Amino acid sequence: GLAIGFTVTVMAYSLGAFSGGAFNPAVAIGVSFMKMAAWGDIWIYLAGCFGGAVLAAIVFKINNTDDK
Repeated sequence: GLAIGFTVTVMAYSLGAFSGGAFNPAVAIGVSFMKMAAWGDIWIYLAGCFGGAVLAAIVFKINNTDDK
């Protein structure tokens, strides 16, 4: 857990100026509700997160053909 926390902290400090620190859809929606980001910009956060999830699933399936 500590390693994950440090990883997210490093990501927030290094990429926060570009992404606003929204590294998952819940944070992106929360930031939009708090009016810290425009609702018109939320699509890029959601597309990035869900696109990454789809890509990870494809890579997992390719690497684990025997796994059902």
